[in-house]
Amino acid sequence: MQKGSSKRPKKREDEAQAAVRVMETIAARSEADAPDAEAPVEITDAMRAAAAAFGRMGGKLGGPARAASLSKKRRSDIARKAAAARWRK
Repeated sequence: MQKGSSKRPKKREDEAQAAVRVMETIAARSEADAPDAEAPVEITDAMRAAAAAFGRMGGKLGGPARAASLSKKRRSDIARKAAAARWRK
């Protein structure tokens, strides 16, 4: 004789599985809605200028932050290696 219900409870998906399912659905819909994915995109001067501006913004933030996180000895080692590379040319 069986113990309990003969039907097993359905296994519920967790948050990560639900997120993957949602993203796959969105990706499938966007691929279907996309015109021609093979069509080349024309890169304009305005696009290049915007990309350069974003690069400068990141460089102005990232460089000093990295330097502040490094020890004095590590910064010195990096500078010594860079100087050796410059003179090697």
